[in-house]
Amino acid sequence: MTASRRTVLITGASSGIGLELARLFAANGDDLVLAARREDRLKALADELSARHGIAASAVAADLAKPDGVKELAIEVGRRGHIVDVLVNNAGFGLLGPFARLPYDRQLEMLAVNVNAPTALAGLYLPGMLARGRGGILNVASLAAFQAGPEMAVYYASKAYLLSFSEALYEETRRSGVTVTALCPGPSPTEFGQVAGASNVKLFKTGVVSAADVAKAGFDGFQARKAIVIPGALPKLSAFATRFLSRGLLRRIAHELQGQKGGPA
Repeated sequence: MTASRRTVLITGASSGIGLELARLFAANGDDLVLAARREDRLKALADELSARHGIAASAVAADLAKPDGVKELAIEVGRRGHIVDVLVNNAGFGLLGPFARLPYDRQLEMLAVNVNAPTALAGLYLPGMLARGRGGILNVASLAAFQAGPEMAVYYASKAYLLSFSEALYEETRRSGVTVTALCPGPSPTEFGQVAGASNVKLFKTGVVSAADVAKAGFDGFQARKAIVIPGALPKLSAFATRFLSRGLLRRIAHELQGQKGGPA
């Protein structure tokens, strides 16, 4: 990536990996547009990073689960005169439990945030990046993208989509001056586990990498124009193992690590 100042739009920027990525882009001298539902947290973070790094940082309240959430965000970003050079699709959430027992509407909201929003935002901002010959997209996918996930079926499927989408865009743009990177973290001690109801399952206690370390790996990988970044030794090994283990075995391992038994309850 170029050393010149960029405007970076980060979704899900109020906590966890998104917050840590905001700190890294600010330290790099980039201006920020921070988007999430919790505007009070965003404003505090924007004020902190502006004062510390001498950058411009603004907060935009956005709920990407709403039908018009992406449209409202894009309109507000445009109204403020921002030209987005870098898009960080970090917003996302999961739910733990059998697909048939989880709230249907909530799972559709998950797809809206995890799949529809990154796709729509890329569609809005990638053409401008290509026209300018600079910038890029950092999609926060997951180690879950590499296999099926019983008890988190929709979440795993959504991240598989995001990884596949990112890899395709990487190849389409790699000679353009624009780059697309998929960040695929394993378990991390963020609010994700609390929202998913998965804080106490085995999977979220295995190979944990801090949000700060995940963000640093993602930022460095994006700057280096990498297609895929997997932070941490154990997550890297886990992703590598999916090439050799049978899909049936991988399903059973995921089921066990997520604290559930196979078969009907």
